[in-house]
Amino acid sequence: MRGIFAAGVLRAFASAGFDPFDLYIGVSAGACHLASHLAGQYDRNLAVTLRYSLSPRFINPWRFLRGGHLMDLDWMWEQTIRHDRLDLTALFETLSRCNKEYRIVATSMETGKALYLSPGPDTLEHFLKVSSAIPVLYRKVLEVGGEKATDGGVVDAIPAREAHRRGATDITVIRSRPVGYVKKESPVALMVLARYYRKYPGLMKSFRRRADVYNAAVRFVRRPPPGVRVTEIAPPAELDVGRTTRDEARLRAAYSTGMDCGSRYLRERAAGHSE
Repeated sequence: MRGIFAAGVLRAFASAGFDPFDLYIGVSAGACHLASHLAGQYDRNLAVTLRYSLSPRFINPWRFLRGGHLMDLDWMWEQTIRHDRLDLTALFETLSRCNKEYRIVATSMETGKALYLSPGPDTLEHFLKVSSAIPVLYRKVLEVGGEKATDGGVVDAIPAREAHRRGATDITVIRSRPVGYVKKESPVALMVLARYYRKYPGLMKSFRRRADVYNAAVRFVRRPPPGVRVTEIAPPAELDVGRTTRDEARLRAAYSTGMDCGSRYLRERAAGHSE
C-alpha cells in the first residue's frame, strides 16, 4: 500500500506530459504502477487500489492466521485481469515506438540473486505477480522460466545501481519510504523466513543481507559516481501509510501527496534546466 505514493507521482508526470525516460525499472507495486503508466492508463493505479486492495478478499489477517495468504495475489490478479486489465497493446506499442526499455525486478529463490525480467505481452502480468509476491505473506511459490522466484524487493528494492549499470546517467528514483529511513535487520523476521525457506540457502543469504543491500542503494542515491545525477522523490516522514493500510482516506491522501511531490519535482527540474 505504500506504493500508492509512487502512483501519485506518476500521475503528476502524466498530467504534465513528462516522460523523457529511456529505461524503467520497477519493483513489486512500483512495477505494477509503471505498467499502468506505460499503457497510458493513468488513473488505473488509484482505481485498482481502492476497488480491490481494500477488499478483505485481498488482505485478510484471519485467513493468514489459519494458514492462508495475508495478501491473496491470485484473487487480485484474477479480478484485475477480468475487470481492469492493462492495455497490453498500448503498453508494448509505447515501448517499441519510443524505443524505451522496461524491466521488472524479481528474486531467484534458488540463487538469491536479482532477476531483471524483460516482459512481453504473454509474460507481463505473470512477471508483475512474481515481483509482488512478498514471501510468507503470499504463500505460493511462483516460477519464471522454470526457476522459482519471489518479490524483487528482497534483493533490489531501489534498483538505481542497476540503472547505472545499464548506462543511465540521469536517474529518477521514486521511493516508498521517507528520505531518512534506514532499514534494520529483524531477527524475528529472519527466524520466520528460515522456517519457510530453509530449502533455499541462496534466498536466505539474501534475506540476511537485505538491510545492508538496501542501505547501500540509498548511499548510491545520495552519493552517485561522478557524472551521474540521481534525484529521489520520497514521501514525507509523516505520511501515515503502511504495507497493509486499508483506510481509504489515508490512501487517497498519500496519492495526493505523491501528486504534489511529483509536481514539485517537475517545477524544480524545469527551474534547474532554465538556469
